[in-house]
Amino acid sequence: MTRIAIVVGSVRPGRVTRAVAEWVHATAAGRPDVRYELVDLADHDLPLRGEALPPRAGRYEHDHTKRWAATVAGFDGYLFVTPEYNHSAPAVLKNALDHLYDEWNDKAAGFVSLGFSGGVRAVEHLRLVAAELQIATVQAQLTLTLGDDFAEYPAFAPTGTREKELIRVLDQLESWAGALKTLRG
Repeated sequence: MTRIAIVVGSVRPGRVTRAVAEWVHATAAGRPDVRYELVDLADHDLPLRGEALPPRAGRYEHDHTKRWAATVAGFDGYLFVTPEYNHSAPAVLKNALDHLYDEWNDKAAGFVSLGFSGGVRAVEHLRLVAAELQIATVQAQLTLTLGDDFAEYPAFAPTGTREKELIRVLDQLESWAGALKTLRG
């Protein structure tokens, strides 16, 4: 069975990212031959100053890094749910990606983003990071806007087409995650 993590990419107090991730999880539940799981970065204490050696060395000293590596390694793909902060991704999400290397390789990723402009600039940056980590990103992306999908902010109320758009992301992500699984043996 293919395992895909829905990564909650924000830890700010009052964040709406968790509500979006839970909606994604509920929508993805029950899809055949794949298991989606929430992975909330708020549950992982990853300091900015992590390991002495670069992640490519794969020689982790700290327990927090070892736990994070075990979590990430257990998945075949990732659906990053990210807000856009100052035209980019949240620092906590970038830091989580930067903590590891091999554990991300030859896996697939998709994006659900949110912000005034749908979070598209955050995803542009994350796609570059993913490429360096040898993560294959799918073309489909769900962009949620604060004006439409959060009209009564902070309440999340996705507009009518959002579930259909999410299904397209899930379809592509599952296909790529399954295909890349063959590379890892």
